[in-house]
Parts: sequence; C-alpha cells; structure tokens
Amino acid sequence: MNSSSSKLQRTIFIASFIIPTFVFYCIFTVYPVLQGLYYSMFDWSGMSQNKEFVGLRNFKDLFHDPIVWKAIGNDYFLVVGKVIGIMVIATFFAVALTRFRFKLAGFFRSVFFIPNILSVVVIGVLWNFIYNPQIGFLNGFLSLFTKDTVSITWLGFTNHTIWMLLPPTIWAGIGFYMILLIAAIQNIPDSLYEASELEGANQWQQFRKITIPLVWEQMKVSILNIMMTTLNGSFVIVWIMTQGGPDNSTQVMGSYLYQMAFQQYHFGYGASIGVLILVLSLITTVVLQRLLRHETVELG
Repeated sequence: MNSSSSKLQRTIFIASFIIPTFVFYCIFTVYPVLQGLYYSMFDWSGMSQNKEFVGLRNFKDLFHDPIVWKAIGNDYFLVVGKVIGIMVIATFFAVALTRFRFKLAGFFRSVFFIPNILSVVVIGVLWNFIYNPQIGFLNGFLSLFTKDTVSITWLGFTNHTIWMLLPPTIWAGIGFYMILLIAAIQNIPDSLYEASELEGANQWQQFRKITIPLVWEQMKVSILNIMMTTLNGSFVIVWIMTQGGPDNSTQVMGSYLYQMAFQQYHFGYGASIGVLILVLSLITTVVLQRLLRHETVELG
C-alpha cells in the first residue's frame, strides 16, 4: 500500500467521524441560531402567517425595556452567587474527602451527588415546599426558637426574593463539581504533599501552593460551565419557584423570553431576547477566559 492511498484512507476515516457531528451541529445549533436571528427582525405573534419586518426595532426596544435590564442583573447575580457558593463549598468538601481520608468518604460523595440526579423541576417543587409560609420546613425550623409561629413568605419579597433562589441552585450543583475536583486532586502525587510536610508546610499552605495550581484547569472549566448553564438555564428554576415575580423581581432573560414569546405572543421580541442571551454568553465567556488565564502547572 503506497503512502497516497494510506493518507486517503486516513482522511476518509477522520471525515467519517467529523462530518456526521458537523451536520448534527449545524442542524441543532447553527440553524436554530440563524432562525432566531431571522425572527428577531420581525413583529410576529408566533401563530399568524403574517410577519411584519421591523429590522432592528426589537433590539432598540430591548434597551428601553426596564425588565430586560432587571433580568440581566438577576442573571449575573445568580452567576456570581453560584460561582462563589458552588466553588467554595465543592472545593472545601473535595479537599476534605481526599486529603483527610474520611472512612465514610464514599458515602458523602454519593449524598452530595444526589441533587444532580434529580430533575430541576423536582428541585424547584421541593424548595417551594421548604419555603412554604404555612407548612414549610424553614419556617417550622425557625419556629423552634421563637415563642410565636414563624410564617415568613420567603418568596414574596419584591427586593430580596432573588436571594432565595441561590440556595436551591447552589445545592443542586455542588455534587457534580465536587466529584470533578476530587478526580483532579486524586491525580496529584502524594509525594508532593509529603515533601512539603518535610519542609514544614501546613495544610493551608499545601492547599494554596500545591492543590490549587494543579487543579486550576478543572476549576476554570467548572467556573465557565456554571456561568454558561446559569445564563442559559436559570429559566426552569425561576419559573417553577416564582414565575419571575413578585413584580418581575426574579425575572431572568430566559423566563422573560418565555413570557414574551409564549404567553404574550410577541415571538419576534422573544427571539431578540434569545439573541441577546447568546451575545452576552459569548462576551462573558471571552472575558472569563481572560480573567482566569493562568500559567498551567503540569506534573513531570
């Protein structure tokens, strides 16, 4: 077999994997994005056959819509809150379950991972019961320490309800990222920690000088994934728990898109919100990539 036929077979072999994937990517990603951009140029109910071309008017209206700015602020509030909450807690338990070698480490890994196998809908319904002002666990627990029965409407505060969405979203994400970090930490040779102990390094110094640099790539991937899933996937938990209220105080871009497109039948305006979500996601990804740029530490 000559070299030219060998190269041809290799090219065909590689193409047999790349082409089907590329076709599916174009059908399920590129085409919907282009369709969304197309519909954002029209004033259309989504039901009628008549579409009025309005150009960039929908995008102009976005910048004058106070609910859009509120939704953007809530999205980034959840991004920051989830990144800090999930990464701090997941890192703490990942280090604790690997470096301190608890006997029940496997049990705790399973317990923390349970929320990841639950549907987001189930999580939303569960936390709705926890926050319920009459029969909720939270008010029941607080009533143990007071003379009168506590009946706080946790999801009824106009200015603070968005804070109530952080605990369920953080709780639901800890397990996955903890497992990811555990796998990274377990790949660090024990000899590095043993050598640092001989030099007098304590646990905190080992964490800062050894653990963090060697698992930084996994931490960066985790932060980027949390950001992307929050900007693109907060709709479900918001809609199940608050439906964007009260008074649009918990509205995120995804829930506002759903409301405008499928409840108020401003499909073109909803499509423009979808384009905005895409643009903000891309910009935030690029910015985070630069902010999280760090010299990669490799094991020899």
